[in-house]
Amino acid sequence: MAELRHSITLGPRATSSPMKRDEDSSPLISDAQPHQDDDDGRGRSPYKDRDRPFWSHFQSLCPFLGDDAKTSKISIFFLILVALLGFVSIFAIVKRVNAPYLCKKDGITLHCPHVKEAPSLWENPYSATTSWKPCAERHARGISDLPPENETNGYIFIHAEGGLNQQRIAICNAVGVAKIMNATLILPVLKQDQIWKDQTKFEDIFDVDHFIDYLKDDVRIVRDIPEWFTDRTELFSSIRRTVKNIPKYAPAQFYIDNVLPRIKEKKIMALKPFVDRLGYDNVPQEINRLRCRVNYHALKFLPEIEQMADLLASRMRNRTGNSNPYMALHLRFEKGMVGLSFCDFVGTREEKALMAKYREKEWPRRYKNGTHLWQLALQKRKEGRCPLEPGEVAVILRAMGYPKETQIYVASGQVYGGHNRMAPLRNMFPNLVTKEELATKQELDHFRKHVTSLAALDFLVCLKSDVFVMTHGGNFAKLIIGARRYMGHRLKSIKPDKGLMSKSFGDPYMGWATFAEEVVITHETRTGLPEETFPNYDLWENPLTPCMCKA
Repeated sequence: MAELRHSITLGPRATSSPMKRDEDSSPLISDAQPHQDDDDGRGRSPYKDRDRPFWSHFQSLCPFLGDDAKTSKISIFFLILVALLGFVSIFAIVKRVNAPYLCKKDGITLHCPHVKEAPSLWENPYSATTSWKPCAERHARGISDLPPENETNGYIFIHAEGGLNQQRIAICNAVGVAKIMNATLILPVLKQDQIWKDQTKFEDIFDVDHFIDYLKDDVRIVRDIPEWFTDRTELFSSIRRTVKNIPKYAPAQFYIDNVLPRIKEKKIMALKPFVDRLGYDNVPQEINRLRCRVNYHALKFLPEIEQMADLLASRMRNRTGNSNPYMALHLRFEKGMVGLSFCDFVGTREEKALMAKYREKEWPRRYKNGTHLWQLALQKRKEGRCPLEPGEVAVILRAMGYPKETQIYVASGQVYGGHNRMAPLRNMFPNLVTKEELATKQELDHFRKHVTSLAALDFLVCLKSDVFVMTHGGNFAKLIIGARRYMGHRLKSIKPDKGLMSKSFGDPYMGWATFAEEVVITHETRTGLPEETFPNYDLWENPLTPCMCKA
């Protein structure tokens, strides 16, 4: 025990630091190791490592960074470049993931982002409908930028010509033009159309109070010609009070340079004709947004028209006894449309001879002697510029997968060829109804006073449908498709590829399975999906670019 105590006394002094004890007793440290640092830095104390500069630590992590100054600068530049590329790549990936759903047109082909959802007969993919929202509405507590009433540049007056939908577009354009020139708009007059032969007034169709009030912060609108202007007939007939040289799709600058000076001089001017007299991509975006505000928010049909349309839509959804979706079909195959198209359609020799006489009478300059019409008809058919016949529509819908039981609301005038022409469509889709079959005579009598009231019912029932199908161009279909897009792109609006259909119908060797597959693939992207407006569309068919925002 004495020897043991002696050896302890002679041993090294006990330390209070665990780290020091470990260093002194570690079997990995040689007894001969010096306490000071060597040239290569081995044996450095951890406390001394704390005092090393940051660059030394960075070199130890990245050995390829040498002590040479030139090499170090190149290496640092290389590291910064790699970091930058990495940041850009991450940013691009995040941007792509968060990018809104938007189809891009390449020539006549539309490319849309891929979706994982199973295709539906009745709705566009949900992922295609969440990227965009309407943004043309009047802002709550908006501040009016209208100058005082005594500072207006003058008054403008227009005749809204044509049918209901052409009149609607003219009204929207008139508000836009009034804004461009800081002029006061006199409530537009709905001019009697030669075909419609209707004497409808603005207040017979639209809610005037709502129209004026909703736009009060944008444009000053008055119900009638000012009392101080006594010679009203002059406004309707005098050349001195009329601006007639407005070109189609005129830019905003045209009105400022050519129309505004005359309004300032005369104080009240009529603009006519006024069909398509304001452009789209050559006017300020706020003017296009204002036109959307008029179309989708300010122009409301009278309450009784809205209520009757709701009733018709409800009856369409409950025809089977349970809640069911319904399709609205805008069938443009009236005699006037068939004649104006100068296309050839299936029919007897007698029918073709009668149509030739009708065309010669109505459009003598285009008809000439009739010898060139067959070649013209073939060319138009190949280019997809002919209205689809009811039978052709039936075949396309069946190829898309719509069953025989589909409930279809038909909006059309009197179909050329009558029951015989409609027979193929009715045989393939027997649940086919019009407003006359859906409502009682007494219910519709109130609306028969104005043809445009009946057209308004068709417009609203088509707008509320689950699927809308057009068969030919025109303002009715264009406005329906545009409004359904503005409502969120969820509702399908099918625009058949008539050129492809013409080619397929003319191929005697194409089987049904091949034809159906081609129809489905072709129309996957022709259902009213989000696309940029310009230059492929006008504002009415596709309001996305100027009037919708990223959701």
